[in-house]
Amino acid sequence: MASRMFQGIVLQMKDSVDRMIGVIDSEGVVVACSELTCIGEHWPGALTALRTADGPVAYFEGRTFKPLAGWGSQFDYAAFVRGEDETAAALCAMAVVAFNGAKSYYEEKHDKTTFVKNIISDNILLGDIYTQAKELHFVSEAPRAAFLVRQLGQADVSTIDVIQGLFPDKQTDFVISINETDVALIKQLPEGYDAKDLQKIAKQISTTISQELGIKVVIGIGTVVNHIRDLARAYKEAGVAIDVGKVFDTEKTVINYENLGIGRLIYQLPTVLCQMFLQEVFKKSPIDALDQETLLTINKFFENNLNVSETARKLFVHRNTLVYRLEKIKKLTGLDLREFDDAITFKVALMVKKYLISRGIES
Repeated sequence: MASRMFQGIVLQMKDSVDRMIGVIDSEGVVVACSELTCIGEHWPGALTALRTADGPVAYFEGRTFKPLAGWGSQFDYAAFVRGEDETAAALCAMAVVAFNGAKSYYEEKHDKTTFVKNIISDNILLGDIYTQAKELHFVSEAPRAAFLVRQLGQADVSTIDVIQGLFPDKQTDFVISINETDVALIKQLPEGYDAKDLQKIAKQISTTISQELGIKVVIGIGTVVNHIRDLARAYKEAGVAIDVGKVFDTEKTVINYENLGIGRLIYQLPTVLCQMFLQEVFKKSPIDALDQETLLTINKFFENNLNVSETARKLFVHRNTLVYRLEKIKKLTGLDLREFDDAITFKVALMVKKYLISRGIES
């Protein structure tokens, strides 16, 4: 396919250039040429000349060669023009510009990673997803998970290379740079996977980045989807998981969208509605009236599933002391945390308060 694209450009140049012009590949094989009889010829000497050249161009058997973009550790393509004079060098340089532009367009159109990036970025129409998937021989229906890796503090561009090293199969796993701090991983999952497998993958990424780069990251995981058309949703969910976790689960470094619970709902509420809710719940006195000791007692009580005896033990206080504190909270707020409905209301209120603070609203 690429050789056909190069040949199309060569044929357009043929009428304007009075010299033989063409392209060789990484094996030294002529893949495109204005003189059709040369296509398929093998010029290994040209590779040697290119690899040992002191300047931007190389010369071999009366021809000038110049590598296309991508030349480096892995050989790609090189343009050539007949002649070893200044005119040949200038024509070769101009040809490289044309070939590079076409090559970039071709790779973007036919690269699976770019295809996946366009999907998660909502940069492709639904109808085009099916068409391009067929052209790329991309498996449309398979379980896939979206992971969003966000670097905290000073970002390192090497993060994407570390993640790529963990998931080298570029036909099934796609590592995509989103911006300075974010890298997305779209991973195809094996049959019989479970939530623990997703957690293990995220932990592996976090641990490896920490060990190799000394960087702390937080990782969001979207829901598993079975069709590529749903990848954009899964990717957005991974982002929401990080944002919600930043408010309600600040200690966690791996947050699964499916485990966000009520925090996910609160995060989507208008702040005005949240303020009204707090005013309705705390009619007697605002939540800010509760001191730190009282808030610690409340949080411990929730952590221990409203069990008075267990909470008292964790707080190192007598059971009667805890009961006294709960009675005090009831008088202040009108909510008895020993009652399930009141406990739920209070728990939601605490989360709503956290959410408002994260939005810069203190009351």
